Amino acid sequence: MITLEEVIEVSRPVDECFRYVADFRTTVEWDATAVEATKETPGPVSVGTRFALKCKSGPTKLALDYTITELVPFHSIGLRGEGRFITVEDSITFDDLGDGLTRIRYHAVFSFRYGMGRLAQRAETGFQAMGRASLRGLKKALADDNPPPTASTATTRRDKKLPTALLDFTRFGYRRGRQHWLPMSADLTGKHVVLTGANSGLGFATARALLEAGATLTVVIRDPNKLDAMQASLAQETGRAADSVELCDMSLLSDVETLCDRLLAQQKPIDVLINNAGALFNEYAETSEGIERSAALLLLSPWRMTERLLPLLEHHQSPARVINVISGGMYTQKLRCAHLVMKEQNYNGSVAYARAKRALTVLTEQWAEEWQARNIVVNSMHPGWADTPGVQSALPGFRRVTQSVLRSSDEGADTIVWLARATEADQVSGKLFLDREPRTTHLRPNTTEKPEERLGLRSWLEDTYSSLDTASNS
Repeated sequence: MITLEEVIEVSRPVDECFRYVADFRTTVEWDATAVEATKETPGPVSVGTRFALKCKSGPTKLALDYTITELVPFHSIGLRGEGRFITVEDSITFDDLGDGLTRIRYHAVFSFRYGMGRLAQRAETGFQAMGRASLRGLKKALADDNPPPTASTATTRRDKKLPTALLDFTRFGYRRGRQHWLPMSADLTGKHVVLTGANSGLGFATARALLEAGATLTVVIRDPNKLDAMQASLAQETGRAADSVELCDMSLLSDVETLCDRLLAQQKPIDVLINNAGALFNEYAETSEGIERSAALLLLSPWRMTERLLPLLEHHQSPARVINVISGGMYTQKLRCAHLVMKEQNYNGSVAYARAKRALTVLTEQWAEEWQARNIVVNSMHPGWADTPGVQSALPGFRRVTQSVLRSSDEGADTIVWLARATEADQVSGKLFLDREPRTTHLRPNTTEKPEERLGLRSWLEDTYSSLDTASNS
């Protein structure tokens, strides 16, 4: 038997420290040995919640199944870990020292089986060092003072070659990226997040993670028939449903205007706006307002909504954040305003989708520059190749070929959550992110737009919207 006892003090409120540690998936961010942690039981973290950990043990990995045995909010957490050769009893207590200071005490007792005790006793010095390193890691994670995000030299090099850049879109790219991630301990309690397209895929994964992080969440969905199921699923998985649900067909600009009127009337500041709603349409069709659906849903809608909600995004003590979800398909297209709306005779759903996302990427850069003085940061992200319901229905051939390398919805949504939550994510603006790193916006030189096209984008948006508005009022 080996006993570890460590104590740290951190400049962080006790409730935030407790919530961060209680979700034992965060162990990989601060424990010196943990390399993988997953939550095995549904629902909010509570007594009986199980976590599966894989820890480094020399050249191998040791699997441990942890169960929460005690959970006293803001005071103590008890866990029992079971492995093939080892049992661990952990006790973590939190003392509020006042003035935002917290003392954390970590007590662990390791018991060994199959004659491993004698060997472990010889390694007790190593166990003690491991415990100290883990608590140093926890202290660093809770300090939450990560540097501004930058692209690593390896990532920049990979972005210069199309094959390696595309490989990063896969789940292998996600796994490569996460090896270098810094802890994300920021607490979103009291932060108001507005998320469009939340009932499935990336949007649902994002909503779940934001609720777990404590955000006050307003979600926007189109289909009222999916509302109850979405809320029930969120509540089942997190213990919370979305705080507010707004119904809106985001492909209709008149609906977007009405939605914005409702949100503005509530006068509730928005800390994070996530423009996620989207779909890929394989068949040409126009909305009832007379515009091709891709251009309406993927470009005009987030443009109009974001500009109208500016009064709710301005004047925050810390920067408000706008996150535009784009697609890797954007890399195949060049911004040409005259071709943003595809005609029926030459319509291609994937191309229409990619053109709108390219324009939204350019718009992200323009907003970032213009709104810097308003204390608003604007970034875009793409999720890589994720196995979402949208991909399954709209791109069955692509999915059939790439299914073995597709990311999960959670993996695809990770960077959305990071851009919304991580403290350091508001220190850069106007960037495109994949796996928490800024990436190039062009993988091929021939997709670089001309300056006059960039300048003309806003005029195109205004003119197109004006024609729709005129038509609806005529």
